[in-house]
Amino acid sequence: MSLSEVKESGEAVVSSIEGDTRFVSRITSIGLTPGCRVSVIKNDKNRPMLVYSRDTMIALNRKECEGVRVEEVSA
Repeated sequence: MSLSEVKESGEAVVSSIEGDTRFVSRITSIGLTPGCRVSVIKNDKNRPMLVYSRDTMIALNRKECEGVRVEEVSA
């Protein structure tokens, strides 16, 4: 599933990052790498997503979230 499909207050683990080299480089440089755990803080429709990972709050637009593939973690 993509990161944008994770519900608010949900947690997931990044399984892969799909996209061109520039996109992958940008996403990994902000700390989202395969195997890292992310918590979804805000997931409002038609708004950027707010996620928390590695002690950092990150805002991602919807298109970016589609390229981040995750596996949901049950709490």
